[in-house]
Order: sequence, then structure tokens, then C-alpha cells
Amino acid sequence: MKRACKLFANKNMIKSFFTAISILIGLGTLTSCFDKRSGKSAKIEYDSIVVRQNIPLLNDNDTTLPYADVKVSFTYPSKFRDAESLTRLQQIFQGTFFGGIEYDSLTPKEAMKRYIDDYTARYKALSNIYYEDKARLEGKMPVWYWYMMYNSNRILFQNDALLSYAVEYSDYEGGAHGSYRILYTNIDLNELVTLSEEDLFVPDYYKSLTDKILSCLMIQNNVDVPDSLLMKGFFTIEDIVPNNNFWLDEIGIHYSYNQYEIAPYSMGVIDVTVPYSYISDILLPDGIISRHFMKN
Repeated sequence: MKRACKLFANKNMIKSFFTAISILIGLGTLTSCFDKRSGKSAKIEYDSIVVRQNIPLLNDNDTTLPYADVKVSFTYPSKFRDAESLTRLQQIFQGTFFGGIEYDSLTPKEAMKRYIDDYTARYKALSNIYYEDKARLEGKMPVWYWYMMYNSNRILFQNDALLSYAVEYSDYEGGAHGSYRILYTNIDLNELVTLSEEDLFVPDYYKSLTDKILSCLMIQNNVDVPDSLLMKGFFTIEDIVPNNNFWLDEIGIHYSYNQYEIAPYSMGVIDVTVPYSYISDILLPDGIISRHFMKN
């Protein structure tokens, strides 16, 4: 196990490079796949909607006054198998990107418009508080009303059975600093459902998976005992548990822990890769990983 986790840690940058190249090559039209269950092509074609705008807090386009800097880039499936399958796949993309079931029944363009409109309404609702703060500061500008929101998603992995992608959120809404978080979605392309840990692992997997994640995190940080992670800046060992925020590819399950989840803001997002060879004993024998990634 130690050798396997070290291999992933050492090759992480190289793998990221080739993953990025693969995404660039395949983003427009991914390599044609064939869905053995439906007998139809599982090829997915993508389109995107990009919104860039400055939303003024006040009813004034004076850029010396507070505004929200908004950049939202949404990549979504535009062609897939049949109309019903495409609609379902788009629902998953929209729900996980925009963050609510109210976007499920909308077209991608309608969903984007509603998302921006809702954000605009919430931001402009701060105008009354802005005037109160300005009066309290005796006319000085309360600088914390300059907001920003940069959201995007990207495809990480796809084969004929599985699609994994990330949604990244960066924002500033007052306070000492902004925030960044990344959330993953994994889709069974045959059933068109999202996957959780319970869909991958045997019952009572939690303790064993926790130990395996911790072991790989220790190796990535070059420590021999769990408590040494505290010296690296991690909060407590008890925080390092499976969190369902993972993505899958042909070599392993990749977990991410967002800011403040297991470590302070300054350490950013913590990534840890657990190779399939290390978790083979807790994988469901008929699960998607065992069927598509584990060699007999």
C-alpha cells in the first residue's frame, strides 16, 4: 500500500497534465462509446454558457461604487443517446451546478438566467445595509460590499459507464477573505443516477475506508504516525473521514476536503488519492468500480 500511495503522490502533477490534455481533446465531442445495455451510442457532446458581468449594488453604473464581479461558466451535455436520457443528464448537471431542484425542469439557458437573476436580487438587497454602514463610517466607503462570484465546472473522467466532473465555486461576500470549494459528481451512465459511497462499498465500509484515506494522506505528507499530521496543520485526526466528495477514474478514488473541513483556510483544498488496489477488500463485488476498473 505504501508504495502504491507514494506512486500516486509522485505522479500527481504528470497525471494532472495528461488529464488536462485529454479533457481539451474530448470536451467538444468525446470518443464514441457504446452502451451495451441500451444498444445505443453513449457519446456525449457538450456545449457551454458563459456569463461575465458586473452587477452594481446601487441603481448606478458608476464603477467607483460597489458591484459584484460575476463570471459563471457552465458546461453541459447537449447530445446524448435519446431525448429522455439527455433531459435526465442535463437535470443532474444543472442540479449539481446551480444547487437546487428548482433548476431541474428548466433548459440550461433558463437555468443560467434564473441563477444570475437570483444572485442579483440577493446582492442588491444589501443596498439598505450599505447606506447604514456608510453613515456609520461617516461617509467612508465600506469596501466589503465589492463582491465576486466565479463558478465553473469541468469534466474529469468519462468512459462508457461512468462520468465524473467537478464544480468549482470561488466567491467573496465580505469578511477577511474569499472562499473556494470544489464539489464532485459521479454519474452511472447506464442508470443515469449519481453515485455515493454506499453505491461503491460493502456495508460497514466506513471504518476501513477511513483508515485507508488516513494512511494515504500520511504518505502524501511524509509522516509515519497520524498525530504527525497535526504538526502539518491539520485540525484533528477525527476530522479525516470519508465525506462523499470524491471523483473516480481508472486508477483510484480521489477525495477532496474543502477549506476548514480538516485544515485551516491557508492550506486550501486537501486532495488525497486512494488506489483501487488498496480498497479492493471493501468494494462491492458487483459495483461499478469492480465491474469496470478491477482486473480479474
